[in-house]
Amino acid sequence: MHILTLETSCDETAAAVVTDRLEVLGAVVASQDKLHERFRGVVPEIAARAHVERILPVIDETLRRAGRTLREMDAIAVANTPGLAGSLLVGLVAAKTLCLALNKPLVAVNHLYAHIYACKIASGRDVFPCVGLIVSGGHSSLYHCVNSFEFRPLGGTIDDAAGEAFDKVASMLGLPYPGGPAISGVAESGDPQAYRFPRALLQDDDRLDFSFSGLKTAVRYQIAGPGRPDFRALELAPQTVADLAASFQEAVVDCLAGKTMLAVRKTGLTTVCVGGGVAANRRLRARLQQEAERAGVELLIAPPSLCTDNAVMGGIAMERFQAGLIEDLDLDVYPGVVRP
Repeated sequence: MHILTLETSCDETAAAVVTDRLEVLGAVVASQDKLHERFRGVVPEIAARAHVERILPVIDETLRRAGRTLREMDAIAVANTPGLAGSLLVGLVAAKTLCLALNKPLVAVNHLYAHIYACKIASGRDVFPCVGLIVSGGHSSLYHCVNSFEFRPLGGTIDDAAGEAFDKVASMLGLPYPGGPAISGVAESGDPQAYRFPRALLQDDDRLDFSFSGLKTAVRYQIAGPGRPDFRALELAPQTVADLAASFQEAVVDCLAGKTMLAVRKTGLTTVCVGGGVAANRRLRARLQQEAERAGVELLIAPPSLCTDNAVMGGIAMERFQAGLIEDLDLDVYPGVVRP
């Protein structure tokens, strides 16, 4: 059994062919980093237009690598929530068109659930039930993942997501986009204790939420006081940039690891799965491993190749398809976080 999965939720155009054994026969990701680099962040209109240009070549190349044809697909799957509305629509229209032309069933994919499912694909075994940490440019969320279909929200960011904070702080420090890899690289030569930045909500054991907006502001004030609107014009010494990056990263890691372990204690679950672009951060991966070993729980983090947006993680659609969870062709996109 084969399924073609499409992913266009933000700024990556991706497709994959996955079997019922979760074998990945072919996968392609077309990045848009260069298009958005000058803006130091994703521009929704540019992202949507780029998806229109790339979706068909990406599907064609994926099928070529898989050695399969469209008619050999048993279903077409597509991420329809959450994400940028225009970007999601490109993937959904492509999927609907294929389903209509080929008389194939349509399967909806929740982008956030798919990030956790990447851990199952990578490990080759069942990972549920688990605490799921999804940490990316647009989302920082904790879930009690009962199975592939039922994710119970435990908490999430009340303002900026961790990845968004990385991008904004990188911009303040004059580092390139995307900010996550840039800060991670520079931080390796910095002192994570050089600046004591706030860890919002970390000491609140009653909440499993995150807040990174104040941390971002604290970095801005450390660079220059509140009376300096032109602070980006300041020349920072390379070591200062490294120390600021390392200290900021350490604050983010403290919050993510601390709340994840709090979720473990509150739920009593013994497995933690982590996905999303920020999950590729080396310091976060090392810290979560330390905390998991200390707590005696199993930690599964998606490999770096499956952390950023891709269609392989859409293999969760195979389970939905086998369970008979298919959609009508009037399926819509839901940019916000929903529980379909």
